[in-house]
Amino acid sequence: MINITQLIYIVPGKEEDFLAFEELALALMEVYEGKVIHRLRPSADSFIDNKQEELPYEIHFLSFPSNDHLQAFLKDDRRQDFLYLKEGSVKTAITVLGEKLS
Repeated sequence: MINITQLIYIVPGKEEDFLAFEELALALMEVYEGKVIHRLRPSADSFIDNKQEELPYEIHFLSFPSNDHLQAFLKDDRRQDFLYLKEGSVKTAITVLGEKLS
């Protein structure tokens, strides 16, 4: 099992494009057994200690059964067809890969 945490920063005014990408990407993830554990859109008061000027638009906690499943999802031609929505709307994203600790 591979776990992914993403902090996603959006280009101002491009929220609708990002949401369109997300709708397509999350549906395609299911083909590769990807799961959304949590998808959060935090407000400024959700942060206890923030040293950054900009806050993430969304925070995602995702999982895939293996890195092979994740890589297959990332390389899927169908994803490539709508990747332009992400490229035009996401300013930056911080992605952390990890595994669940017992």
